Amino acid sequence: MAFGKTAASEADWKTFARKFRKEMSAADASKILDLLAALSKTAHFSIGCYCEDENRCHRPVLRELLLERGAEIE
Repeated sequence: MAFGKTAASEADWKTFARKFRKEMSAADASKILDLLAALSKTAHFSIGCYCEDENRCHRPVLRELLLERGAEIE
């Protein structure tokens, strides 16, 4: 499943979320998530995409990853 497409089933969603989390655990991505979490304490910014259904795209997983790093999210 590529960005911009929604998961067709719950199994597809779980597979996507697991793979996305794995990608975000790589050193470079992890450092960027740490930086964004730190910046959230002093700056406002938005992260968006073109997925039709936020509940079945990378946004909620990204939100969880940032919250796990202590990000302040409104």
